[in-house]
Amino acid sequence: MNLVDTVQHLGIGHHFEKQIADALRKIQQTEFNSSSLHEVSRRFRLLREHGIWVSPDEFNRFMDTNGSFNMEITNDPRGLLSLYNAAYMLIHDEAALEKAINFARLHLESMRHDLEYPLFDQVNRALHIPLPRTVRRVETLHYMSEYEHEPEYNPIILELAKIDFNHLQQLHIQEIKAISVWWKDLYAEVELSFARNRIVQLYLWAYTAYCEQEYSYARIILVKWLGIVTMMDDINDTRATLEESRELNKAIQRWDENAVSFLPEYLKKFYLRILRTFKEIHDMLAPDEQYKVSYAQKAVQITIIPYLFIFTTFFQEEREHTYWNCINKL
Repeated sequence: MNLVDTVQHLGIGHHFEKQIADALRKIQQTEFNSSSLHEVSRRFRLLREHGIWVSPDEFNRFMDTNGSFNMEITNDPRGLLSLYNAAYMLIHDEAALEKAINFARLHLESMRHDLEYPLFDQVNRALHIPLPRTVRRVETLHYMSEYEHEPEYNPIILELAKIDFNHLQQLHIQEIKAISVWWKDLYAEVELSFARNRIVQLYLWAYTAYCEQEYSYARIILVKWLGIVTMMDDINDTRATLEESRELNKAIQRWDENAVSFLPEYLKKFYLRILRTFKEIHDMLAPDEQYKVSYAQKAVQITIIPYLFIFTTFFQEEREHTYWNCINKL
């Protein structure tokens, strides 16, 4: 269990997915009667992170007859930190885990200035963003410098984590260079100067969702999809009239080059570039994966519909407001 947690925390879990799945299956099936708050909390978090159900009743052993946590556990800062992080794996209506979060936070905040490195830093990060909700790559970077101070430190595992981190970092740099070139070309071609230029931010969204090497295509496709959707958002918010918004929606629903005739001049290049971008995405995928592009296309078609609804609602409200203003002046 400790090894599974370590390799995941160091960001190399993607190399051992089968081994981790087998280990967690054994952990779930093995009788577990530990009285260690740290061990119970870590087991709870690891299993839930991988979609394996664990009851919050696991923490009853640390509660008194009134359902409150025993004060003795406040002398175990590492255990409290593990409890705090584990409790954030809660689902709706799990009052016991909500209580655990509040209890652990209260006592971690009161004791954190008395803690030593690396526990001090780990507690501060968790109080800011709990471990299950943090950006994995950022947490990995922090933990690599802390891991050698852990009781279970293994220099071989740390060396592997550093090599893997640097290798992925080089891949991410190459991706963002390629995406930046694509975006610069698109931005110049469509000539929509009012559109926000934030491709690095869009890449960060994709990077936090898929950071592993095998998801390189997924990151690139997601960034391009986000870039197109961002431009559509800016068109509707900044420039398009109600009628132009309707025509853009009509063209995107048809998804055909001939539909460009519906559009005003300033949107024609943007529309054709959308079609070409999805064709490029289709061609970059293996033949047995190209069917997935139709789902991304459908997502764009669905995404634009709310814009038209909001636009129509806004104009309707404006007309009603103007009408009642005129009535009130009579």
